Amino acid sequence: MSRTSRTSRTALLAALGLITATGATATVFGTATAGAAAPGCKVDYQVTNQWSTGFGANVTVTNTGDPVSAWTLEWSYAGNQQVTQGWNATITQAGAAVTAKNASYNGALATGGSTSFGFNGTYSGTNAVPATFKLNGVTCNGATEPTEPPTTPPTTPPTTPPPAGSKVDNPYAGAKVYVNPDWSAKAAAEPGGSRIANQPTGVWMDRIAAINGTPGARGLRAHLDEALKQKGSGELVVQLVIYNLPGRDCAALASNGELGATEIGRYKTEYIDPIAAILADPKYAGLRIVNAVEIDSLPNLVTNVSGRPTATANCDVMKANGNYITGVGYALNKLGSIGNVYNYVDAGHHGWLGWDSNFGPSAELFKTAATAEGSTVDKVHGFIVNTANYSALKEDHFKIGDSVNGTSVRTSKWIDWNQYTDELSYAQAMRDKLVSIGFNSNLGMLVDTSRNGWGGTQRPTGPGALTNVDTYVNGGKYDRRIHLGNWCNQSGAGLGERPQAAPAAGIDAYVWMKPPGESDGASKEIPNTEGKGFDRMCDPTYTGNVRNGNSMSGALPDSPLAGAWFSAQFQELMKNAHPAL
Repeated sequence: MSRTSRTSRTALLAALGLITATGATATVFGTATAGAAAPGCKVDYQVTNQWSTGFGANVTVTNTGDPVSAWTLEWSYAGNQQVTQGWNATITQAGAAVTAKNASYNGALATGGSTSFGFNGTYSGTNAVPATFKLNGVTCNGATEPTEPPTTPPTTPPTTPPPAGSKVDNPYAGAKVYVNPDWSAKAAAEPGGSRIANQPTGVWMDRIAAINGTPGARGLRAHLDEALKQKGSGELVVQLVIYNLPGRDCAALASNGELGATEIGRYKTEYIDPIAAILADPKYAGLRIVNAVEIDSLPNLVTNVSGRPTATANCDVMKANGNYITGVGYALNKLGSIGNVYNYVDAGHHGWLGWDSNFGPSAELFKTAATAEGSTVDKVHGFIVNTANYSALKEDHFKIGDSVNGTSVRTSKWIDWNQYTDELSYAQAMRDKLVSIGFNSNLGMLVDTSRNGWGGTQRPTGPGALTNVDTYVNGGKYDRRIHLGNWCNQSGAGLGERPQAAPAAGIDAYVWMKPPGESDGASKEIPNTEGKGFDRMCDPTYTGNVRNGNSMSGALPDSPLAGAWFSAQFQELMKNAHPAL
């Protein structure tokens, strides 16, 4: 699929006049070598676009010898060209020497068979086409004389600026953020919704079909095309949620996914690979693409497995087969290799991982996933907390070191020995921990504030009564959930801080990654084709389980399937917004 779309993209760009017609080409043929595995080859290297400091190129490799099951193409530049971003091949460079190795899906080349890959690069001075190529160690001889690439800009310049040579420290700094027209239209159609309909929200790629689009929701390419229109001459961030692991959400039935526990192959080839192929299209190189990677997956392997009272059989299966680790590592490696893509891994929230027994083990597990499947910590730009959750950004009326009549607030029923009281303190502490175990020192954090405002008439204005730790905490806390473990369509919740860049130390942005008004799950069983189950935590009559202290669920009634529009929730979020609308 990615090869076909790559071809069609190139054809479309050519038709639009976005590729320079005078791009340089070089066709190189090989001759038979006794005993060589691939004794003949033809390479067509074409500079498809060029500007003052950068260029795009397409390379077609044709095997004229015996069939091969894998290929490696090598060449060297005469100038200072540097490859910055590639697709349909794994491309590395050491000095002037470049090596391109086949992707998982295009390694086999029959006699006469060919495949193509492409890349973007930088240069200064001249941009001469390489004269010699080697395929699997065999020199392809007989190059034609290449024409020199144009040294002046084309009459019709590219519609997007050349890709940056390296990622910026904070992609949100100095940038607008994409407003999803699909969500915006639903918000604007609600009474009073026009007040927030222009806010940026995440685009959830929660199943394979979402890549090409589903009824009422445009696909990934259509979103990126719209983002180019919104971008104008400045910088723009597009926020995507990568969310389709095998055996997804092993402890929450409402958000189960379409892929079975063992379908890691489909996850790679039918989900991540097509997304990566689209994101790597040079047409979108001028966008800053932020990925929130696999919400709620890795924390489940710490807290909801055997040995914990919250264990589930499904989470035991996912820990045993390793497919959460494999899938996250593969996604980070594949997507993080694209020059304008920024990966932020989900790190739960303080009411899940804030306890000593969860905090450190989770950080170590995040590193295990970040270094799986060929990924490295460099493929992780940061982490996101509180995604689609309700934990207050900052509790002002009590802190973790407080005590009442000599008793620590950590002993209160609400805090329950947690080390953190809110998401900001948790996010900053998790960042410090991750840096201490080997993640980059410039690691950035995102906090989802889409539903954690807890405003309205019930918002406390001061500390609770000093009768005991429970009256002190309960009377002063903004978060009005019955229990920190409640997560489904919470009654009384409100919009939180509006999306903004660099709001606090170590925080890249406050974001609305969960679009306000989209349900967390259905309050009763609803048959569907999306793999989404019925979780009693979404039923307002449910009396709870060990994960929420056997408390009432606090969920709103009559809710639809996860991801479906929930007007009653949207109205409640606006009514209880803090800051107020």
